[in-house]
Amino acid sequence: MLESWIAFKSGGIMMLPLSLLAVLALAILLEKSWLYLTKVKLSAQLADLLESYEFNMQELNRLLLQEQSGNFFRQFFSTVADNAERPVWWLESRAADEAQMIEHRLSRRLWLLETTVTAAPLLGLMGTIAGMMHAFNLIGANGLVNPSGVTGGVAQALIATATGLLIALVSLFGFNFFARLQAQTLDDMERLGTRLIDRIRLGKGEGHETA
Repeated sequence: MLESWIAFKSGGIMMLPLSLLAVLALAILLEKSWLYLTKVKLSAQLADLLESYEFNMQELNRLLLQEQSGNFFRQFFSTVADNAERPVWWLESRAADEAQMIEHRLSRRLWLLETTVTAAPLLGLMGTIAGMMHAFNLIGANGLVNPSGVTGGVAQALIATATGLLIALVSLFGFNFFARLQAQTLDDMERLGTRLIDRIRLGKGEGHETA
């Protein structure tokens, strides 16, 4: 712990904004992890039912009620099922609106992670420049006047650079991971939502057309 604090102090003034970015990125990663663990779950039983050619809408409603109230898949499929008696064009419009709202919830604050990927290395570079300038200022006309000071300036440059790169790497992996989860979630909703709308159309005698 003491060594970490010494390294933090040695990194110079740029460690403050870098620490802020690190805390921000960590908070977003934890929030997204909690979101996908609690609200983005598709039970195998519900998926299998929707994948079947023809199923009972009462069974669908029963399975939807078993999902948590805040589950995004429950919200989406319930919106479609609740509007089953309305015209198909209205049904498709409501499904698209609900999917758009869910996409907005899933992508919220992800742009901050993407920004951190770019900003952290740049802040680290600024720390590098500050550290090297400090080291060069200790070299006078008669040569090196403070060897320990030069060493401290180089250490500041290296610590700031390494910290910025570490924050950027963690943010990059986190952003790509959750962006992929978001795309997969929306793909599953679109695919299974099409199955559900096809089932409703079949029940209305409109034929099995692709929504």
